[in-house]
Amino acid sequence: MSGTDAGAPRSRGRFRFPTAILLTCAALGVAGGLLLAPANWISTILFPGLPFVSVALAGLWLLPSVIALRLLRRPLVGLLVGLLAGLVIVPFSGYGFGSVATNLWWAAFTELPFLFVIWRYWGTWLHYVGAVVVGVVYPLLAWASFNLETMPVGVRIAFFAITLASCVGATALGILIADRLRRAGVGGRLPQPRSARTPAAKPEA
Repeated sequence: MSGTDAGAPRSRGRFRFPTAILLTCAALGVAGGLLLAPANWISTILFPGLPFVSVALAGLWLLPSVIALRLLRRPLVGLLVGLLAGLVIVPFSGYGFGSVATNLWWAAFTELPFLFVIWRYWGTWLHYVGAVVVGVVYPLLAWASFNLETMPVGVRIAFFAITLASCVGATALGILIADRLRRAGVGGRLPQPRSARTPAAKPEA
């Protein structure tokens, strides 16, 4: 068998989703939806009068996907959990299936850093790359919604700082939760792709 043929099954194997992985994603998606449903209403209610408090909750939308990627170390599980969490909150959000698109948008930033390394490296710092990127991108895209152009420069800086702190803080919390679950034996019982079992792919302390 040639080297190319020998490597092909391993490559395809990284994109397989055994039943245990799917069940774990489903559990994380439901738990994420239960977290985000009230957070969504709190953010919506606070938005008109206390937009800075509202945006301080932004990082919560990263949390389920960060936990999934850190725990399972599988391609696309962040997006899958984001999708499932969005579907869970559809009946409660007031935005219908728009909530699914919102959740996928946030989940994409947790997944992208690992996409750029083709899901071959699972270092902790990549989680924070996604958090920093979305912490900068979100305020730029929400500039008009929050009327940032009418605010003093200091207030704009504070807005970016709060968003960034929320995203980084939620990412740190997600990593902590996933590491605790793994120490409790949850992740250790799940099938891992070859790339996730290499020394470089082990979670950092």
